[in-house]
Amino acid sequence: MLEIPTQQRPLGEPRDVRVKRLAMRSMRRGIKEMDLILSAFATDSLADMGEADLDIYDDMLNENDHDLYQWVTGQTVAKPPYATLISDIQAHVSKG
Repeated sequence: MLEIPTQQRPLGEPRDVRVKRLAMRSMRRGIKEMDLILSAFATDSLADMGEADLDIYDDMLNENDHDLYQWVTGQTVAKPPYATLISDIQAHVSKG
């Protein structure tokens, strides 16, 4: 079974606080390329995401930056739970 890293989400976290938390985590990655890619995506996309998509994004942020970079650049295939989200990020990078 595929194991997806998760972190405990704050219970009762208001949506606006959650979006800000995810945006901050998007900016503070381990490698500069992912800082730039994810912070731009977060700025343009998080506010419009539904709760289920925010859950997936939140979980994805727990993944290793080198894995994320390889998924976003198409060097490797993203884990299935993240495939659609990674495609959205790739599309954002392409138009940006």
